[in-house]
Formats: sequence, structure tokens, C-alpha cells
Amino acid sequence: VTHSIPACIGSMTINGKQLDNESPVSIFAVNKCYEIVQEGTFFDGSGFAALVREGYKVRSDVNITLEFRTTAVHGVLLGVSSAKVDAIGLEIVHGKVLFHVNNGAGRITATYEPRGTNNLCDGKWHKLQANKSKHHISLIIDGNLVHTDNPYIQSTSADTNNPIYVGGYPADVKQNCLTSKSSFRGCLRNLVLTRGQHTELFDFSRAFDLRGVFPHSCPGAEH
Repeated sequence: VTHSIPACIGSMTINGKQLDNESPVSIFAVNKCYEIVQEGTFFDGSGFAALVREGYKVRSDVNITLEFRTTAVHGVLLGVSSAKVDAIGLEIVHGKVLFHVNNGAGRITATYEPRGTNNLCDGKWHKLQANKSKHHISLIIDGNLVHTDNPYIQSTSADTNNPIYVGGYPADVKQNCLTSKSSFRGCLRNLVLTRGQHTELFDFSRAFDLRGVFPHSCPGAEH
């Protein structure tokens, strides 16, 4: 067996002597254990998950669904870019959710702004759906739809070829459709990307790069 165990381990003794978990000589990708956990992936606000090493091609149509839970008012949710300007991006900025798309002619943005006491950064789960269909883009948060007009109707395909970055991205990576550099702090679950008939549920434990991301459980409450 060459992969790590997604579990909590405690009270380990060797030859009758208890190991000290609090001050290890070295540590890698080990998080605290929580008494109350929920299904999902915990992002500690310092890093990102990188998926699809060979590059994800958005092209003309993509539908993204995920659930998120956070108490932070800023944070990158997802970005797919290219070396040129083509890209898509999802982020939380000042408590609003922004979905940006650039098909090559210019960036357009659908913005969901919570009304009244509806707060997206309340530590509760919220459902997000972002849809790009050629030059049309829309955003549905908890069942509320926002769409935006696109003046660049001739430009329909986002020709991306870079990995999908979730929850943040490395400092040396360009993201043409994200304005925030803040890594997401909170929990994500059920990330699904659909292109045409092809639907893919992404398992964060299969990411090719994980930094500050703990794939198998979320603390039951913000710590």
C-alpha cells in the first residue's frame, strides 16, 4: 500500500511508550481531527487543489456545480485559464459570488449579491451552479438565478488548456478570470463539471497537487 489513510489515529504506543503527537519531528499533509465532521473537503485558507494535470478544455459549454461553506468574505473557488486570455473563474469577493468568462474577446461577469439578511459567508452550506453556454453565462446560488448580457456574441469558445485550480492557485500561475488572490477557507463538496454528455465528479484526494487541503472531512463547525 503506497497511499495514505484518510482517517484519524490517536493514542499510539510502541513498546508501552506513548508517541507524542503534539511535537512531531516532521509532518506532511496531516490535519487536526475533529470530534464532529461532515462530508467534504477542508481548505485551510493557505493553498489550493490542482486537478487535471494535462489541462481542462472548457470550449463552448460547461456547467459547474458545487457546494461551499465559509465564514470568509473573500476566496477563490475555481479557475481554469489558458496562456492567452481565454479563461473561466469563480470567486467570492466582498461576500458576493462572481462568475467570470473570457471567450477571447473580453471578460464578462455574472454577479450574485445576497439580498437583505441572506449571507453566503455564514458557515452554512450553499449550492452553486455556474453555466456557460457559448456566449451566455449564468449563475444560480441556492436556487436564485443571475445572468448577464454578453456584448461579444461572435466569441463562443473558451480555449483553455491549463489545470483546474480549486480554492486558490500558485503564485507563479496566471489566472485570467480571477481578481482575487485569496485562498478559500472553508469546505467544498460535490464538485461536478459537465460538458455535453460528459459529467465528471471530482475527488479532491486524486488531485495532483494539494496544499493546505484535506480531502476527506470538514470540521463540523468553523475552528
